Amino acid sequence: MDIKQIISHIQPTRQELSEVAQERLDRLTKPSGSLGRLEEFARRLVTITGETMPVLNRKVIFTFAGDHGVADEGVSAFPKEVTRQMVFNFLRGGAGINVLARHAKVEVVVIDIGVDYDFVNTPPSPPFDPSLSPLIKGGIKGGCGGLFVSKKVVMGTKNIRNGPAMTQEEAIRCIEVGINLAEDYTLKGYKIFGAGEMGIANTTPSSAIAAVLTRKSISEVTGRGTGIGDEALRNKIKVIEDAILINKPDPSDPIDVLSKVGGAEIGGIAGLILGAAAHRVPVVIDGFISTAGALIAYCLEPRTKDYMFAAHNSVEIGHKAMLKKIGLQPILDLNLRLGEGTGAALAMLIIEAGLKIYKDMATFGEAGVSGKDHKEKLL
Repeated sequence: MDIKQIISHIQPTRQELSEVAQERLDRLTKPSGSLGRLEEFARRLVTITGETMPVLNRKVIFTFAGDHGVADEGVSAFPKEVTRQMVFNFLRGGAGINVLARHAKVEVVVIDIGVDYDFVNTPPSPPFDPSLSPLIKGGIKGGCGGLFVSKKVVMGTKNIRNGPAMTQEEAIRCIEVGINLAEDYTLKGYKIFGAGEMGIANTTPSSAIAAVLTRKSISEVTGRGTGIGDEALRNKIKVIEDAILINKPDPSDPIDVLSKVGGAEIGGIAGLILGAAAHRVPVVIDGFISTAGALIAYCLEPRTKDYMFAAHNSVEIGHKAMLKKIGLQPILDLNLRLGEGTGAALAMLIIEAGLKIYKDMATFGEAGVSGKDHKEKLL
């Protein structure tokens, strides 16, 4: 489907089922509301899926990878080739996302949407096996790696300090990659998605997107990314200022913003969220860069917000502004700033815990325990 078609399929979540879920939660053997946001997560899963007893038996995190021409401006502590090197690390199972995904029993799919490298001879990675213990494979401690999928739209974006990151057509194609992945994996039976990314220098376009769409100053939404020093941070802010000045992205047109100052992986994430919402699949947003994609999706269709879970509060200073604009409250606050989908993997564990409480905990009647004020009869 194209963008207009998929947006037309996005319906409001079924809020009437929230009361049904709350009634069950209130009958469980605990004081009402005592499990806090775990109860919220269960209610939201019910309203998103439209099922009173949802299942999360198949989970997947998509790690979208893309390069950025703006890396030439010295905005990152790492060279551009690290993007492709990390893709191989994902496939060998040695990255942070692999470790945490194995822990959470989540599959990892690595999407080459814009890496400036030809992966044509990349061998298929081994199938996912959640019971696989960490092994030494090819010199990498980790065992099962991510599945590689080539959906390349660009060989890296252009330098946004000099002109648009990509054409409008390319930006639309990036979004459609995410939309089609959401549809494919829904049909395969996956019940929850996570959005992650990899791309050296991608905090720079993310900060540019944040500045344009939240109307915050560039300095308010621009952080140190991979750990740059003070001088490099000042340079990064100036680069973003120049990029916005020369490209003049239109805040009322999210695709224009994406094409002028964004990135391929950011567009893919936006599309994944649109597709997930259209198919009533919950989607967990990782950190700063993933939230830039979420903000693009939200500005295209605000109803997507109700299908999103914000995994965590990133160290990157612009993250809070984007979450506030969308209206999302993060699940975790662990000083994370890695990306890849690592925060999403951790948050999925918490979300699933909320669902298990909702489904597996005994009611007062089932347990033979007197309810509040002894009003619940034993069944």
